[in-house]
Amino acid sequence: MHGINLEKPMREETRWRLLRALDAGRPGKVSETILFRTLDDVELPLSPKGLRRELDYLRDKDLITITGEDDPVWLAELTADGVDVVEYTVAAPAGISRPKRYW
Repeated sequence: MHGINLEKPMREETRWRLLRALDAGRPGKVSETILFRTLDDVELPLSPKGLRRELDYLRDKDLITITGEDDPVWLAELTADGVDVVEYTVAAPAGISRPKRYW
């Protein structure tokens, strides 16, 4: 059966929104609680497990670091590469739905 996978665009937008939220929190770390609320405010449905899955994905791309994985709440922050993606200095990696630059 062929069809449109609606989950893929939502995952890719979620990753972009996470990068933007982490950029807004610079230079500090941002808790997954704040990130979860941010995504909920823009009506991107995501479970706590799903949030951690997307954070892990961004870490695997070397765009963020995560601390506190053994604690109840994770903390995340952008790497220099993550900042470059958010600031449109470099191309966004596959899997991240960054809007086209309009300026």
